[in-house]
Amino acid sequence: MTRYRVLVVDDSAFMRAIVSDLVTKDEQFEVVATASNGKEAIDAVDTFKPDAVTMDLEMPVMNGLEALKQIMAVRPLPVIMLSGISDENTRDTIKALQSGAFDFIRKPAIDGSVDIEQVGGQLLDKLRIAVLVGRSRLKPEARKPTSLEAAMPPADRKRPGGKPAAKAELTEAADRAGTSKRAAKSAQENGSSGSSPQVEKTAKAATKPAKPAASKEKQEQSVKAAVIPSEPAETGVSNNKPKGSTVFDSVVLIGTSTGGPKALHEVICSLPSKLAAPVLVVQHMPPNFTRSLAQRLDAFSAVRVTEAVQGERVETGTVYIAPGGYHMELAKDRSGYYVNLTLEEARSGHRPSVDVLFESAVRYSELNRHAVIMTGMGSDGAKGMKALRDSGARTTIAESEQTCVVYGMPRSAVEIGAVTDVLPLSRIAGFLASALGK
Repeated sequence: MTRYRVLVVDDSAFMRAIVSDLVTKDEQFEVVATASNGKEAIDAVDTFKPDAVTMDLEMPVMNGLEALKQIMAVRPLPVIMLSGISDENTRDTIKALQSGAFDFIRKPAIDGSVDIEQVGGQLLDKLRIAVLVGRSRLKPEARKPTSLEAAMPPADRKRPGGKPAAKAELTEAADRAGTSKRAAKSAQENGSSGSSPQVEKTAKAATKPAKPAASKEKQEQSVKAAVIPSEPAETGVSNNKPKGSTVFDSVVLIGTSTGGPKALHEVICSLPSKLAAPVLVVQHMPPNFTRSLAQRLDAFSAVRVTEAVQGERVETGTVYIAPGGYHMELAKDRSGYYVNLTLEEARSGHRPSVDVLFESAVRYSELNRHAVIMTGMGSDGAKGMKALRDSGARTTIAESEQTCVVYGMPRSAVEIGAVTDVLPLSRIAGFLASALGK
């Protein structure tokens, strides 16, 4: 059986032990080393050549974001970020995803076993996909391209550059694979892992434990108060961007998941400021993070970008990101089109769901509808895109396999005949701008 090598990076000895325990619950993974800061992480990647990395954000010497950027420049590999829920953490997580991180999970609450088990399941799911994607990129499987894909030019490929990192002393003994939770608890209580002086030093310098996550009910109430006010909330949209119009004949719908924040950055930040259509986006992401995603995209783009709020009128030149935990639909009344957010059951395990967004636009055949599915695991959006195409949508676009982080959602759409065009990521924004200009 192939065993995948994982590097665990966190400044807390206790958290390194917890994450190592979670990783090694699946026998196909082994923790080959740990590191207590970003600099050690860079050295460990060079020394141990892991298949994947779990990376904390906040660390001394060098934080996780800076380490990620250097790793992706020198030896690209799947990196899963561990994030808290503070505003700063969510903002840095979005930066990390746009800088090449494969995905992220919420950091486990150390005093809640249910939360730890739940996070462990999510971590293993993401690691399984991450290592398979990493291996397939090194040894791509022979696959006959579809007729649409065969007609497309290959995407430009960037070669990693930079010098190899120097080797450094690493903390690996007591907090690597096989460390038990009992030993980890002892490390927390005594301020020592019971091994090398370096590990003890790291444990003493560890950050405060993360606060336990709020209950699901409280989280939903909090999000509801934040994103479904009676009047549109302050969105942080730049005031100097052109005012949009509620009168339009076209709409753009985008769905994405794993790898989406980076893909969205390239597409949305390449759109012209006077885009003659609103853009509605579903990115699979939990509450709070979608707001940070919208704010960061808005800071870099010519169009306005905002996290959608219930009942707001959609305008041209504006991108609406579905808030985490809510489905987003395009709706219409006598005054025109608006955003409708719902708490209906998750679709294919997702809320927001791309299928829900796409299907909501099927009835509006008076609009020129342009739908896009980009990188992501699973098949969310494929059925909705097929329904759009069958109802006369102008264009239905799938990101090409060459540029996808995970070629799951686009593949599903191509395979069921939902797609009119297969495009590399770099061509999607220009294609949309041209189509809307006709």
